[in-house]
Amino acid sequence: MPRFLTMIHVDEQNAPADDPGPEFGERMGALLEEITKAGVMLDTAGLTPTSEGTRVTWSGGRLGYVDGPFTESKEVIGGYSLIQAKDKAEALEWARRFLEIHPAHWTVTAEVRQIAEH
Repeated sequence: MPRFLTMIHVDEQNAPADDPGPEFGERMGALLEEITKAGVMLDTAGLTPTSEGTRVTWSGGRLGYVDGPFTESKEVIGGYSLIQAKDKAEALEWARRFLEIHPAHWTVTAEVRQIAEH
């Protein structure tokens, strides 16, 4: 079965300040339990803010290091999931369900891409 990487894009500069409440955590926990029991979830996690990251670039035969935050980036990867689904339609369905758990006034984007198996 193909594997898919879902990258969760967030806008760190305009992140919602409100607490989504305990219901959000309960809904997220239930979905993660369901996708794990279905044998689909391989790994998932949120990421620390870009202020704690470092970008490493290879250019002109040299390495460059830049510490965060990366304020020039409007959207950053805030988390990811690695799943094994029967096809892209199933992967998109899990992404839809994940996004719909979030409060309606939040803006969260899930980029779903199949992993190239060589």
